[in-house]
Amino acid sequence: MYWELTLALLIPATLYASWIDYAERRVPNWLNVAILLAGLITQFCFFGWTGVGWGALGALVGFGVLIVPWAMHGMGAGDVKLMAAIGAWLGPWLTLWSFAVGAIIGGVVAVIMIVSTGRTVHAITNLQTIRTKLRKWDTAFGEFGGARTFGTTSQLLPYGVPLTAGTIAVLLFHYFSGGGLL
Repeated sequence: MYWELTLALLIPATLYASWIDYAERRVPNWLNVAILLAGLITQFCFFGWTGVGWGALGALVGFGVLIVPWAMHGMGAGDVKLMAAIGAWLGPWLTLWSFAVGAIIGGVVAVIMIVSTGRTVHAITNLQTIRTKLRKWDTAFGEFGGARTFGTTSQLLPYGVPLTAGTIAVLLFHYFSGGGLL
């Protein structure tokens, strides 16, 4: 029954988080904390302290995969915390899958946004700026070339949306394949 409860609670929670992220370009801390705590409590109820450990490891993986892009000013902290909260429910392996699928979805959405708004030249210029940013340690983690510094030459992608899509896809695949991603 763990996965049925996870489907029933995590999907609406992440959909709500992504809706807020889309509307406000932020994921509120209270929502991330609620998702994380609900995941750890549910893990405990079904699997005891082993489940809490598995959920905590999943939260660390979720945090870990996005903390460097955040530190490089490439995304907001709410997205990092959302991925950690998702990890509390999914454990480490499904969290990695969820992140990977979400990253692919995010990449496809970004390309569609760039092409549909006619910002291809701006995107290429911004990518060159990012490449320059990554050449030195002091600029890699500085404000230079951060997502918010591009102004009108780019659109910010509310990353909670592809993270949610990746999570839902992985959850549904895992559930209907009988745990095929473990």
